[in-house]
Amino acid sequence: MTYILGGWQSDFADNWSRRGVDLADAFAETVEAGLDATKLDAREVETGHVGNFVAELFAGQGLLGGFFGLVHPDFDGLPTSRHEAACASGSVAILAATAEIEAGRYDLACVVGMEQMRNVPGLIAAQHLGAAAWTGHEFGDATYVWPRAFSDLTEEYDRRFGIDPRHLSRISEINFANGRRNPNAQTRGWQFGAASFTDDPEANPIVEGRVRKTDCGQVTDGASVIFLASADRAKRYAEERGIDVASLPRIAGWGHRSAPIAARRKLDARDPSGYVFPQVKRAADEARARAGVDRVDAYEVHDCFSMTEYMAIEHLGLAAPGEAWKRVEDGSIAIGGANPINASGGLIGCGHPVGATGVRMALDAFKQVTGTAGDYQVEGARTVQTLNIGGSTTTTVSLVVQR
Repeated sequence: MTYILGGWQSDFADNWSRRGVDLADAFAETVEAGLDATKLDAREVETGHVGNFVAELFAGQGLLGGFFGLVHPDFDGLPTSRHEAACASGSVAILAATAEIEAGRYDLACVVGMEQMRNVPGLIAAQHLGAAAWTGHEFGDATYVWPRAFSDLTEEYDRRFGIDPRHLSRISEINFANGRRNPNAQTRGWQFGAASFTDDPEANPIVEGRVRKTDCGQVTDGASVIFLASADRAKRYAEERGIDVASLPRIAGWGHRSAPIAARRKLDARDPSGYVFPQVKRAADEARARAGVDRVDAYEVHDCFSMTEYMAIEHLGLAAPGEAWKRVEDGSIAIGGANPINASGGLIGCGHPVGATGVRMALDAFKQVTGTAGDYQVEGARTVQTLNIGGSTTTTVSLVVQR
């Protein structure tokens, strides 16, 4: 069993290059703020993990684990590693840290997720992010690879089940509204008009195919950190602070599945279950099964596009294949609904620094179950499930965080 002691998230509205901050500076700010938030000393950390997708392309920088040694002298000699799984990089870093803890190698891990993305023009950023597709084999005619990929998913859903774009727009509208509640959300100060969530070509222009501007997750500079502990270390942490160890959240279950990198191969497969992406369904189901839970109070879901969340609603078991629209229409996915999704704002409202997203999801799950999410708190949340997806569902990681 692995416990989450706490962590910290940067302001996703920040632009690091404009502020004169490089990756090492942002890394140090994040780890130092996380240590302060959890009241831990650097010397107590036994292992370090970094989730990051393409720092080599955006910043010309690799070997990010070496940044730990720049943060504090006590990190000199710390065993570290960096993990890449596209948009699921942060969650894979968490899985690696939990595996070390559960194997008994270490008792206290620091997991950082980070990405710098706003230091290059938008088209260049899109090209860098396209590295998670099958390079040279798919989407060669697309200007923006990922909007095109999830436009293709929309088309596939339309062929199989039919789809109403108003349901996709409503997902985006909810997530932007949630983002306004979140003091770290990239879009918290954005303003929208009456036509922003319609097919108005000026207010909501097409990006690629069936994907419009407000359907999209954000291009973001951001970082997040969490500290993970073994059961014995969590007990000692609680005793030192005079709190009950039962008040500390734990990662009660996990699911991790991968599929072929080719998007079309996934879309062309017809699983007997009727689900479009059976490996996404398996990861989500296995996380809950390992946690031994049937009821989840809230979800942090990978809405890189509104269509991704629409798909996730079904693959989390909240609706049958082709029926996610029912959960949109009945208000279930909004804060106050039966199955609130992305109270933080998600990738659309909060932002999507790719390598940080999985760690940020876990941190928001921690906040929800400890009642510390502030204005975006889901009342009574004790069990939260995350669903973090890399590429065209090439990698899926789901965690169940429980207190």
